[in-house]
Amino acid sequence: MPALALAHVEQMVKDGADIIDVGGESTRPGAVSVSEQDEVERVAPLVEAIRERFDVPISVDTSKPAVMRAAVAAGADMLNDVRALREQGALEAVAELGVPVCLMHMQGKPRSMQCAPRYDDVTTDVLRFLSQRVNACQAAGIARDKLLVDPGFGFGKSLTHNFTLLKELNCFKSLGLPLLVGVSRKSMIGSILDKPVEQRLYGSIAAASLALWQGANIIRVHDVAATRDVVKVCQAVMDVDSKD
Repeated sequence: MPALALAHVEQMVKDGADIIDVGGESTRPGAVSVSEQDEVERVAPLVEAIRERFDVPISVDTSKPAVMRAAVAAGADMLNDVRALREQGALEAVAELGVPVCLMHMQGKPRSMQCAPRYDDVTTDVLRFLSQRVNACQAAGIARDKLLVDPGFGFGKSLTHNFTLLKELNCFKSLGLPLLVGVSRKSMIGSILDKPVEQRLYGSIAAASLALWQGANIIRVHDVAATRDVVKVCQAVMDVDSKD
């Protein structure tokens, strides 16, 4: 398994990935939890192996303080938490470690988060949550320039919620923080196209281009090479000075 993972990392780096994201616990709808020890044993050796072989920033997707510490000790450069540091001890761990962290919005828990999610106004509600978590991080001693935010597409959102967030994504720029978006191959794409996960490339890169146009700074993807081309084209257009 580590050899397969490293081969995949090598291909992603060749395809132009700027960051490699490593996770030891699935957070898909219906996913069951993994013990802290099991997650450490899955993540730390892989992070160490990637660090030894590749010169690329490594992000680790976890909510557990012990996994955060083990990952950073193994060479991780940043953390990505779907629970936005709400687990006991998570705020303190990140303040101690001093690495960047992405705060994601999730309504409910992975096992049940897609069971009839409700919002008064999804964009306003998610924006308020992220703002509160940013404030909590700063109060815990985490520097603001170490924070990123993610509205959490597919995490406790209906199809309408997801596409509303994508349409109104520029509202999150009001936080003044880097914006990370993950829409690649998600069920929101499959619902529109009526296609299985392995046939969602074109829909995924369409959603990625919309996210970029709305202000996303980081796009979390599976299909690196294709999305890299989309990023280059979108960036070239956005960089044009209309006064020239």
